[in-house]
Amino acid sequence: MDKPIYITPKGLATLRAELDHLWKKERPEIVAVVHWAAGNGDRSENGDYIYGKKRLREIDRRVRYLRKRIEDAVVVDPKDQPDHKHVFFGATVTYINARDEEVTIRIVGEDEAESLKGKISWVSPVARALMKSGVGDVVTLRTPAGKDELEVLSVSYATD
Repeated sequence: MDKPIYITPKGLATLRAELDHLWKKERPEIVAVVHWAAGNGDRSENGDYIYGKKRLREIDRRVRYLRKRIEDAVVVDPKDQPDHKHVFFGATVTYINARDEEVTIRIVGEDEAESLKGKISWVSPVARALMKSGVGDVVTLRTPAGKDELEVLSVSYATD
């Protein structure tokens, strides 16, 4: 393991819910279909059997991945952050860039990142640039297009 798997309590609950759904609902349904299809005779041309076996492999692969991520996860609750003046994991940050665009993002774990919803991974370039900065600080973000300056407008640690 090269870096810790930080995750918020809500992110961990989401991973557990997905694992529970796959293992207790979807997998048993696919097993039943494969069992039924296997009883229909020639398996080499049986679409239900072939697709079902393929889907079972996909589910099993995802289940193994989720179990490992959950086992290795380090839960960091943003509300327990002692320093609410600086940017750390779990922070909701509003900043303005060099193009005068105001952006609000939340720094979360890799498994919970959704850039379209403003949730970015703590290992992303923007999050790394903002780490440890405070309100009024200007940080430099290196991008393929060049350097961008981000001015931190607010930092909060709201819970979900």
